[in-house]
Amino acid sequence: MSAAKTRSDWESMAQSLSIQGQAFINGHYQAAASKQTFDCLSPIDGRLVAKVASCDLADANLAVDNARDVFEAGTWSQLPPVKRKQVLIRFAELMEENADELALLETLDMGKPIRYSRSVDVMAAARAIRWCGEAVDKIYDEIAPTAHNEIGMITREPVGVVAAIVPWNFPMIMASWKLGPALATGNSVILKPSEKSPLTAIRLAQLALDAGMPAGVLNVLPGFGHTVGKALALHMDVDTLVFTGSTKIAKQLMIYAGESNMKRVWLEAGGKSPNIVFNDTPDLQAAAEAAACAIAFNQGEVCTAGSRLLVESGIKDELIALIAKEFEGWQPGNPLDPATTCGAMVDKQQLDNVLGYIQAGKREGAAVVSGGAQVLAETGGVYVQPTIFSGVTNQMTIAKEEIFGPVLAVIEFEGMEQAIEIANDTIYGLAAGVWTSDLSKAHKTAKALRSGMVWINHYDGGDMTAPFGGYKQSGNGRDKSLHAFDKYTEIKATWIALD
Repeated sequence: MSAAKTRSDWESMAQSLSIQGQAFINGHYQAAASKQTFDCLSPIDGRLVAKVASCDLADANLAVDNARDVFEAGTWSQLPPVKRKQVLIRFAELMEENADELALLETLDMGKPIRYSRSVDVMAAARAIRWCGEAVDKIYDEIAPTAHNEIGMITREPVGVVAAIVPWNFPMIMASWKLGPALATGNSVILKPSEKSPLTAIRLAQLALDAGMPAGVLNVLPGFGHTVGKALALHMDVDTLVFTGSTKIAKQLMIYAGESNMKRVWLEAGGKSPNIVFNDTPDLQAAAEAAACAIAFNQGEVCTAGSRLLVESGIKDELIALIAKEFEGWQPGNPLDPATTCGAMVDKQQLDNVLGYIQAGKREGAAVVSGGAQVLAETGGVYVQPTIFSGVTNQMTIAKEEIFGPVLAVIEFEGMEQAIEIANDTIYGLAAGVWTSDLSKAHKTAKALRSGMVWINHYDGGDMTAPFGGYKQSGNGRDKSLHAFDKYTEIKATWIALD
């Protein structure tokens, strides 16, 4: 086993890394049709990482045309599932073989700590691709119960051309959650990464081709949402649009689908997840550790972040003190240092958004217990301290709106009914945590919560077997698990008369 890399090792690798910034269409890299590019700047220190193709309508048309042609040709869509499985498994293997490069691209691009890019993001993305590949030749169609002289077949077919628009917080993982089931079921895909984090998506396209995926099956179009993203959403030959990102953009994509060809639209949008800690929690220290991680991991740039901490009054002060102590281990640092647990915000715009919410919390009467300030500005990077607010009410801005940063709003409650009322008083319904020693209380609370995922006595659990998605304005459909395959297939009923 090779020795663990140091910050110096990662910095040296970054200096020698050859970074591709072009679009990937029909099996090869190419400049945007307009020849326009945009600067990819690292939030670590503001360095220029790459010039990236700024795709628009012309590129979207070319990619969709190629994706449609290869779909109709059947080189992938009609390939036996076991053959597609082999390619996807090889794709996952290549991701793992190139893990250091992919992790470094992710960290340079969006600022997350290299320790997590390497151990979490690359590995989880590869697992998603492998899991979907392994699953696809084990999913059976159905035969309807019929009379003896009829046969009713219910079969699944690929939808055709899929446009996948993914966010900047977990670029590889979110892409793989879409690519795995979409590719496994035989679709052609155009992947549009966020303009804030395009680099790993661009690299993954070549790895897929190297794994044996036919040219044109996976295309990657970097660029901005209002140009190439909009072009894909309005395109008359895109059959399905899948998206992870803000609720505001999710709503706009639904409008675009209605204005074009009524393409299926599957959305994973925002969250303001409650993490509920009752007086009888079995391990208050474990709850504190989980609460700190739930808001500081990935700099709080997580859709399921436990950003509303609902604490029963009897343990509030003790729990807040424990979390403040835990935050000492989550202080921002250089993301290329393997010791760093909290990296940079994705860019200055997001830093300013977070700082604006911190000011709103103070202005509306909440009290800062710890953190609350920008740090390491002298590096040229964009960093903010994990922050705890106490004295928060559910009507405050920091309790209602998704901040997407390491800002924890602590809300006091009395009893289960009030906890449920506060937890459900939100436009979102993505995730929730519940901490209690009472099994009955745990079940009653979980059943009452309007959330797509509920974790009992831990936070952010689950693997590829568990569906991921939410209620209300957190979106529709599910990523992960066999349920994800529903988004990328059409159901066909074929009725055969034998006489």
